[in-house]
Amino acid sequence: MSFGQADLIALLPLIAVAAAAVLALLLAAFQEHARGALAVALLGLAAACALLPLAARAGPLGVTPLLIIDRYALLFMGLIFAATFAIALLCYSYFGGLNSAHRSVYVLLLLAALGSAVLVASSHFASFFLGLELLSVALFALIAYERDTERGIEAGIKYLVLAGLSSSFLAFGMALVYARFGTMRFAEIGAIVSAGNDAYDVELIAGIALILVGIGFKLAVVPFHMWTPDVYEGAAAPVSAFVATVSKGAALAVLLRYFIDVGAHRSAALTAALTAIAVASILAGNLLALLQDNVKRILAYSSISQLGYLLVAFLAAGPLGTEAIAYYLAAYFVTMIGAFGVVGAVSGPGADRASEALDQYSGLFWTRPWLAGVFTAMLLSLAGIPLTMGFVAKFYVVAAGIDAALWAPVITLVIGSVIGLFYYLRIIAVMCAPPPAAAPVNAQSGVLESGIVLAGLTVLLVVLGVYPAALIHVLHGALAGFGPS
Repeated sequence: MSFGQADLIALLPLIAVAAAAVLALLLAAFQEHARGALAVALLGLAAACALLPLAARAGPLGVTPLLIIDRYALLFMGLIFAATFAIALLCYSYFGGLNSAHRSVYVLLLLAALGSAVLVASSHFASFFLGLELLSVALFALIAYERDTERGIEAGIKYLVLAGLSSSFLAFGMALVYARFGTMRFAEIGAIVSAGNDAYDVELIAGIALILVGIGFKLAVVPFHMWTPDVYEGAAAPVSAFVATVSKGAALAVLLRYFIDVGAHRSAALTAALTAIAVASILAGNLLALLQDNVKRILAYSSISQLGYLLVAFLAAGPLGTEAIAYYLAAYFVTMIGAFGVVGAVSGPGADRASEALDQYSGLFWTRPWLAGVFTAMLLSLAGIPLTMGFVAKFYVVAAGIDAALWAPVITLVIGSVIGLFYYLRIIAVMCAPPPAAAPVNAQSGVLESGIVLAGLTVLLVVLGVYPAALIHVLHGALAGFGPS
């Protein structure tokens, strides 16, 4: 196995993030303030994004048997790096801006982004597992980062225990598939499955099912969702945004590649299982969100239902389904990062449950109209209201579902969207209510970095909702030729 110049060029985005993580770690060890670590993190992520076109010209290319650098992987890498860039700025504002001494958070963000990027480029079980574990280990520390609060420690321990359990399912599933085929490369497994008449035996289906359980935990779909509201509530708001977006997006991207490469979409049993998971996630996520009075928990249950919507496009397969997944993920990233950015600006670091309660948002339109306007835009996008990216994304998913004749999931999606509209409008109504006569809404003082991020996300939300053709054109080029045959 040779490693040439083309391989090096293809890996440049990953190398940039890894180098930034090492340099940020060195700066964190010798500097008191976080500005140096933040600057390195932002420069590393920006450099990785700038190197993506260069890597695209070198691919599609299999770099060792472990990774494949193609336009599909680079598309999701770009989404991951851009989201991490925005979340790093939100962390800087959340943890005190110029006075922040929270240096290690940027090292952890870079490591988690690197693990996510390895995941989306994985073509082998070894890189799949290593990328997932690199992401998980960084998330353990990020979720428990606010060590002064009991909720942070509790959330970190819960995630640690359940992530370890899910990794054991994943490893056992990989072992079963390897025992069945004698290879751990996705493409080779798919070739053997395509050539065999009895490919989908009990051993293979059990292996794929266990892998699905392991990834199901990362996606937080029903019935693997119980950790989600507690972890989102206990973690810092920007960290919750990272878990809700980058972590889930990377897991879904590698699962889609795996299912297509091994031909798992042709298994009726697995399709039925995914259909049940999608329907349950949509209904459970929306119904449980109705019962919540904590904004973080509402967003947590909303994210469960959003992943259910994504699974409808996943089941549709084909070029339209793949494009629907990519567009929906882009819209979901923008919306959830913006929503948690507002939550972080309102509650501030070390927030307790009372400061995140829904009634603390009462009168926000009158006390902080800018934040309320951004939050409203994000909530309307989650609800799928026109003129937002969320509307185009849901339309894409519905079109893919109807094209594949997935009537039960599509009908469930429509019902879930109607239910979701109620609790999204409930938050908006609370913000529009007259402000309380007592103390004003608890909020951080205005910080430039978070304001820039929220403004940029809002512009993206509206511009790509009104004129989605630009993003759709990018998706057409990146996903051309990718999908089940």
